[in-house]
Amino acid sequence: MEKIKMITPVVEMDGDEMTRILWKMIKDELILPFVDLKTEYYDLGLLHRNETKDQVTVDAALATKKYGVAVKCATITPNRQRMEEYPQLTEMWKSPNGTIRSILDGTVFRAPILIDAIRPVVRNWQKPITIARHAYGDVYKAVDMVTEEPGECTLTFRGESGQEKTICVQKVDGPAVWQGAHNLRKSIRSFARACFQFAIDTKQDLWFSTKDTIAKIYDGEFKKVFEEEYEAYRAKFEELGITYFYTLIDDAVARVIRSRGGFIWACKNYDGDVMSDMVSTAFGSLAMMTSVLVAPDGTTEYEAAHGTVTRHYYRYLQGEETSTNPMATIFAWTGALKKRGELDGLADLSAFADRLEAACLDTLNAGIMTKDLVGLVDDPAKVRAVNTREFLAEIRARLEA
Repeated sequence: MEKIKMITPVVEMDGDEMTRILWKMIKDELILPFVDLKTEYYDLGLLHRNETKDQVTVDAALATKKYGVAVKCATITPNRQRMEEYPQLTEMWKSPNGTIRSILDGTVFRAPILIDAIRPVVRNWQKPITIARHAYGDVYKAVDMVTEEPGECTLTFRGESGQEKTICVQKVDGPAVWQGAHNLRKSIRSFARACFQFAIDTKQDLWFSTKDTIAKIYDGEFKKVFEEEYEAYRAKFEELGITYFYTLIDDAVARVIRSRGGFIWACKNYDGDVMSDMVSTAFGSLAMMTSVLVAPDGTTEYEAAHGTVTRHYYRYLQGEETSTNPMATIFAWTGALKKRGELDGLADLSAFADRLEAACLDTLNAGIMTKDLVGLVDDPAKVRAVNTREFLAEIRARLEA
């Protein structure tokens, strides 16, 4: 069979631990036999990021801006435990996702992958809930420090005009920990526009939530910008019969649990991080969620929303076969290939991505699953648990058929 040709490369960002192993398995089994794959490769594995002083992450983000489409493997963001695990690290490097999102700006849209055999834990959920996560700032670009003595902390802004503003953060009588977060109005505005446009494109209601009763100025700015931007989209919303509304995040959580699903829930950066995990787990599994970053200029980066599956990786190193769910990583690849096909006018490449997704869903609906999903079906006796290699082989058989 002649392989499908590509014109423009996809930026490929390799990752860490078990997801790095899955990455190669998926390419070897499901993509390279069918596609003459063109990628610009960047190794975002933790040790290589360390060797390059994280320059490779910046380079990958800039390449994504150049080519317009990227696909990313899950990566380690080191903490103190990881510094002990990897003693060769010279620094506790920042989240590569945070670095990439900071350069690209835009919004992350995450939606669960649904199959008939698994019903959501929240029984009244009948349609997917898409999390729209702001992809810049807040705690992900914050600076912090620890102090050991009584004193006063102030926050000062010095404008280029020479104007200064200073406020007292807090006076303390002993050791304390401090954090300074920020956001940019232009990024908030891009976030709002992306959410409104995505709602129109997908014909779904849009919810937006913050905590502006507490963070009156910070979260209040988000609320104000969304209200301003909505005016440009109001007529189209009314024409399509879809709605936009704002509410506090604690109210939104209650509303989401009582809802039937089928809408977009826009959240600030950290809120979206947490709530997307909650939504994906309630629908089935973290490994059953799509994730795409959409930048204001149309640049897209597809990724799996879960971590590097450390526990399975150490079992793999001991020679064991693992039953690691590759669905989110496969759908990151299909999303990128589909988008590349759309941009380059390659209908056969986009169609291949659709067929690969269909083969994945056919395999799951036939009752062939990785172990993380078996316990989620109503009748586990009707499904067959397989390891990752067997699961990929079953998908390939259906893809070839």
